[in-house]
Amino acid sequence: VQLQASGGGLVQAGGSLRLSCAASGRTFSRYFLGWFRRAPGNEGEFVAAISWIGGGTKYADSVKGRFTISRDNVKNTVYLQMNSLKPEDTSVYYCGYSRTGYEEGYDYWGQETQVTVSS
Repeated sequence: VQLQASGGGLVQAGGSLRLSCAASGRTFSRYFLGWFRRAPGNEGEFVAAISWIGGGTKYADSVKGRFTISRDNVKNTVYLQMNSLKPEDTSVYYCGYSRTGYEEGYDYWGQETQVTVSS
């Protein structure tokens, strides 16, 4: 499985960005695509994930109501729409592929994309 992420950038607080992650290669019938982030000096943290078959979603409490994860089955792409961005959302973001669940079992990763939110 190959994952290609894009869409990071610099935005002012309160602004929006959309991240994309395109999956290619052999995928299993049931899997999850998720987004994680890692701020400087911190561990990576779960942001959001979507079940590819059922479309179920899960979010970290810190982004609920502001971020929306969605998928395009035809393009094999998952999106993370980030609204009402805050300076504390500044991180490198990366997408992952899991055959297990929303927050665990990730064994393929895309490259990082930087999101910077200025105050």
